[in-house]
Amino acid sequence: METTELIKKVRKIEIKTRGLSDQLFAGQYHSAFKGRGMAFTEVREYIFGDDIRNIDWNVTARFNHPYVKVFEEEREMTVMLLVDVSGSNEFGATGNIKEQMITEIAGVLAFSAISNNDKVGVIFFSNMIEKFIPPKKGTTHILRIIRELIDFEPQNKGTDISVALKYLRNAIKKRSVAFLISDFHDKGFDDALSIVSRKHDMVCIRVFDHREVSIPAAGLMKFRDAETGRPYWIDTSSKAVRQKIESHNRQHNAFLREAFSRAGVDQVSIPTNTDYVPPLMKLFKRRSR
Repeated sequence: METTELIKKVRKIEIKTRGLSDQLFAGQYHSAFKGRGMAFTEVREYIFGDDIRNIDWNVTARFNHPYVKVFEEEREMTVMLLVDVSGSNEFGATGNIKEQMITEIAGVLAFSAISNNDKVGVIFFSNMIEKFIPPKKGTTHILRIIRELIDFEPQNKGTDISVALKYLRNAIKKRSVAFLISDFHDKGFDDALSIVSRKHDMVCIRVFDHREVSIPAAGLMKFRDAETGRPYWIDTSSKAVRQKIESHNRQHNAFLREAFSRAGVDQVSIPTNTDYVPPLMKLFKRRSR
């Protein structure tokens, strides 16, 4: 992509996602994603009603008057975005292209994190780790992430979510909030998700297109597998064929529900033909409660 065109796209995404973050998500994000705990800040004189467990006995003995420790929420967190860059995300028949929606969602989450003084890092993955951006703070860092989201060209087209989860576990030693953003066209990652969710606060965001769930009766059509490049023909006028496709999708959806439930992770599914803001807001409010 030409530099001028890339700058325009980065600016467009920045304006939209930063605006959404500032106007809608900042407060909800703060409530939904807590810091690591309480950090000691100072001592002050005891006031009737203070928790006696917070009395600082050393200071109390020194001044012969009760003093208590004051704690504040330790807000700073590390936020990791695990972004699926596989070939299947280049699809979009009933709305936006999936990779475009994934880019915007990642941008909103990144700006929300930065506005709360959190570090943000990214793992781009296909069926391998394509790129790792270590967590840092600052607007410049976020703009670099958005630039990569827009212009990144993966080496491979396949999907292996387990690879991304294992990399997160090994690369980020301290507990983080990790957003796994994908269309989840993969299986066999449920064990890895369960293991990683014990260490990190995992949130799974699924972006899908309704045409992946069911297809209309439109006769004999040629398709191409976006991840393998293999072409094939499907007789969409065949009721048996359409039922087979729908049955496969029901089974995969059941697998995903079971995987998310067993791992105990928060999840949200967002179709490409709808606004992603309401589902994200609903997710944040659910976590806040």
